[in-house]
Amino acid sequence: MSGLRKDFLWGGATAANQCEGGYLDGGKGLGTVDVIPWGEHRRAVMQGKLHYNALPEDAYFPSHEAIDMYHNYKEDIALFAEMGFKCYRFSFAWSRIFPTGLENEPNEEGLAFYEAFIDELLKYNIEPVVTICHFDVPLTLEQEYGSWRSRKLIDAYVKYCEVIFKRFNGKVKYWMTFNEINMLMHLPFMGAGIMFKEGENELQVKYQAAHNELVASALATKLAHEINPENKVGCMLAAGQFYPYSCKPEDVLEAMEKDRNNYFFIDVQSRGAYPAYAKKFLERNNIQLEVGADDERILRENTVDYIAFSYYTSRLASKDPNVGERTAGNVIATLKNPHLQASEWGWQIDPLGLRVTMNALYDRYQKPLFIVENGLGAVDVLGENETVEDDYRIAYLEAHIKEMIKAVELDGVDLLGYTTWGCIDLVSASTGEMKKRYGFIYVDKDNAGNGNLKRYKKKSFDWYKNVIANNGL
Repeated sequence: MSGLRKDFLWGGATAANQCEGGYLDGGKGLGTVDVIPWGEHRRAVMQGKLHYNALPEDAYFPSHEAIDMYHNYKEDIALFAEMGFKCYRFSFAWSRIFPTGLENEPNEEGLAFYEAFIDELLKYNIEPVVTICHFDVPLTLEQEYGSWRSRKLIDAYVKYCEVIFKRFNGKVKYWMTFNEINMLMHLPFMGAGIMFKEGENELQVKYQAAHNELVASALATKLAHEINPENKVGCMLAAGQFYPYSCKPEDVLEAMEKDRNNYFFIDVQSRGAYPAYAKKFLERNNIQLEVGADDERILRENTVDYIAFSYYTSRLASKDPNVGERTAGNVIATLKNPHLQASEWGWQIDPLGLRVTMNALYDRYQKPLFIVENGLGAVDVLGENETVEDDYRIAYLEAHIKEMIKAVELDGVDLLGYTTWGCIDLVSASTGEMKKRYGFIYVDKDNAGNGNLKRYKKKSFDWYKNVIANNGL
């Protein structure tokens, strides 16, 4: 037996800003991600270092069309159903429901779109798993308030949550408050719409934004449970264990501290309070948070139901700044691990690291886990037979799924489900590219936006269909 529960949620995952397109259709407003370009200026904008108004006139914004799922969702969902998806993780574009974020009433056209989308999933018995905020803040909220640096975003977010919890009550059970919430620390504008001013104390701004998001997440969790006690609300972490570069105690401590930097958000969302190490960090760095009178109680009383996370790679840490070579890894740069191979983008491939990470999270929180992103970004070539022979992707996913099953079967980890990232090709969040493909379904589009958007099944499509049909056996 595979050890996985009979109702295990196999599926795939995407984000509105990377696949939906239709960026102004149906009354949608601009989101922060809609002003992040492809190309040489992308990273600086995502970091909040270069203002989007300073971009050249010919800048290309891949989110504007993406793969146009907005107009093709029925075809795409039918393909997911053909693979046998038990669930599909996707996100709402906040600015499709509240175009500026300032409105008192939501945009009915946006709500109707998501209702039709969800109904299409339910038609095939696919469980919707909704990310409420996936790197997507109405641009007006950034312009008016500075996005999550302001506590005014808490009320705007809760207003948005109340609308969607009520509208989709009984249709959506699984929610996630923020995607990869810790990404705020690495790419502040992409993660939370934070744009820095010259000479500003960036740590102060980031931790204030983090606090505001944590309070908003707790209030959303409270609201979801009040509206329907059956609702399950999760947090979401960009995960991946840090290994010490050597057995030097200094390297071991450095790895532990880097893990803590990642866990900080989830510690609060899962345990309901700031951990001691975080309080000491704020104190050492003279970070004074604006904290509401009820914030501590709100955090304490409204912890999440499950821990969702992305896993692409493990990481390596050393106290010695001159040791080893560096490589990429889901935005967070790391030292090269000599024992691992890497993807074409330098992300190190470590299936066993998934099991290590699962155990670390489950030991720490004792709450059900949900792997909501895992996959291999690769350059795929569409052959003359109109498919992609992506054996490399099959090998990657198979190795990770085997370790996932061991964590459940041998280690006793409680796991709700597994959704591969980018189950259909989409725009890469980190690079803005289309050529960095993750999907089981090839989409005809290139980095510059050329292509007819036609969908083609890859070899991995039938492979994953078989995995799901046999519940991982």
